[in-house]
Amino acid sequence: MDQNMIKIPAKANSAINLKVMLGHFATSHSHISQYVDMTTLKCRLNEATLAANVLAQKYSSSTYVDTIVCMDGCEVIGSFMAERLTQQGVMSINRHKTISVVTPEIHTNGQLIFRDNLQPMVTNKHIILLIASATTGKTIEQSLKCLEYYGGIVEGISAIFSASSTVAGYEVDSIFTADDLDNYQTYEVTECPMCAAKQKLDGIVNGYGYSRL
Repeated sequence: MDQNMIKIPAKANSAINLKVMLGHFATSHSHISQYVDMTTLKCRLNEATLAANVLAQKYSSSTYVDTIVCMDGCEVIGSFMAERLTQQGVMSINRHKTISVVTPEIHTNGQLIFRDNLQPMVTNKHIILLIASATTGKTIEQSLKCLEYYGGIVEGISAIFSASSTVAGYEVDSIFTADDLDNYQTYEVTECPMCAAKQKLDGIVNGYGYSRL
């Protein structure tokens, strides 16, 4: 499958590339016509640093950022974002005067939780929610509910790729959008025209990667 991938450079920085594969893929909430692979952006130092620098620009004039909550394996980018924001002088209200980078635990029933030791980094803290990709926005909505439950104050949502510009009233700041992809489509599972045409699934995908079928 990797041999069929094409690279799309980011408008903000042509050194940042998104790998895209055409086909028929299933996410946990929808079916999509293109799989967006962000493995190198999330795992390699150079690419992660470049992505973090672009995403941090939105918050360089923000008053406070205490915590970056990472989803979909974005902890490396989140760490570089925290470093960049610290260099830019973004302030925090916590007594340690630094930015925390945390990830919620996914409970056996799919619920997102923060254990007692991590809750002080979320409750009453100014938070950036960082995700790899957003297709339907349901992962963002679930994450927002979790942060609301624990008393977090969401200052912004950042994504490597997002098919939606806003979710639940929040603007989604992303490096790549659906406009960067040629004819990117997302469908409800029961309304997928590829399924109706009996086109077999090429893989199951989520923010962590893909599994071939």
